[in-house]
Amino acid sequence: MYRIFCESYYNYMKIFENKEAKDEYRYKIARVFELIAEPQKFRQEKFKNSETYQNLCDLLYYMKENINRYPKFKAFLWTLESRQIEPVYFGKTPENVLKQQADLANMFLNLVYWE
Repeated sequence: MYRIFCESYYNYMKIFENKEAKDEYRYKIARVFELIAEPQKFRQEKFKNSETYQNLCDLLYYMKENINRYPKFKAFLWTLESRQIEPVYFGKTPENVLKQQADLANMFLNLVYWE
């Protein structure tokens, strides 16, 4: 499941390869997933307690709290916890952004961007 998520994330990000596309909202909200796809970067951002790290933690917490709406998140969160990527609530990310990010993560897990 982790591999599917990461490959889907990279496939999704290919949509934004040209410079102008990187200003799009959809690109900006997806950037947080880089910390999942690149565990070394996750550890660096966690050490810095960066805004991106806090956003990811809020998202993971949101995902955990909404497993009933997104059933695939249960197994996915378990795979992340085995990599020491765990939900922590910081309360820095607006709920509408968290919902959009969770919808996108769900699409990754449902193979929408799988090649």
